[in-house]
Amino acid sequence: MVLTYKIHELTDYINWIYFFHAWGFQPRFAGIAHIHGCDTCRALWLRDFPDDDRPKAAEAMQLFKEAQRMLWQLDEKYRAYATFRLCRAYADGDNLLLDDTVFPLLRQQSVKQAGEPCLCLSDFVRPLSDGIPDTVGIFATTVDNQLEQLYENDPYRRMLVHTLAERLAEAAAERMHEQVRKEYWGYAKDEKLTISQLLREEFQGIRPAVGYPSLPDQSVNFVLDQLLDMSQIGIRLTENGMMTPRASVSGLMLAHPQARYFSVGHIGEDQLNDYAMRRGKSPDEMRKFLSGNLTQSITRS
Repeated sequence: MVLTYKIHELTDYINWIYFFHAWGFQPRFAGIAHIHGCDTCRALWLRDFPDDDRPKAAEAMQLFKEAQRMLWQLDEKYRAYATFRLCRAYADGDNLLLDDTVFPLLRQQSVKQAGEPCLCLSDFVRPLSDGIPDTVGIFATTVDNQLEQLYENDPYRRMLVHTLAERLAEAAAERMHEQVRKEYWGYAKDEKLTISQLLREEFQGIRPAVGYPSLPDQSVNFVLDQLLDMSQIGIRLTENGMMTPRASVSGLMLAHPQARYFSVGHIGEDQLNDYAMRRGKSPDEMRKFLSGNLTQSITRS
């Protein structure tokens, strides 16, 4: 399934905290995105900051105004895209079987508190031994490739477009996931959440993205691409599994009501070897994709 979004259809789904973070602003300054656009409301918002913080708050206010203006300009010509697939799924140990395609996963090997389980995303999918199929969604989202070519001779506007493009790809994932839950998959047909609740991830299930703590191996994009054909929305993969356009997101959609996000964290050489075997790669090939998860002893070897 391929979905196309106009820019204005996604603006409500933008998480402005991350936009402002990319510009070096602390989360409290992102509050300007929730203030009514009239001069009085903006002045009252600005007045609530301590004197030392007001210059920074004024910068955030101006940046937000320019971002809004840019979004309306982009809306005339450019689009964001999503593709997803709902797969028959089973958990087979630390692997997912997605329409008979093996999707290897990593498991935590250290926990912060005694008694906590070592989690793997496959824990939230019905096991193969049950003989009853589950469902797992897979997805990718992106923006028009031309967006990243705009304003080559204007560093400020170029960065503004790039940071907005990243947010739009994430917003497309948010909107697509909402539609999947309520319409296409339909496991949460009666969901009635505000945008703020969506951005706080109060919905049932999770949407772990490739490269994030619970799904850190970027090379699984090659597996997703086999199942999704990301090229149909303009995404291509580099030899290392990086997506272009850079403003792209890919990952899984899990519906289990107890599914939650976690960080795989450090893994040992035993899991590196096992994971490499399940990926059909050598341990040395997988080291470059898992450098952030390897213990110091493995990194030195």
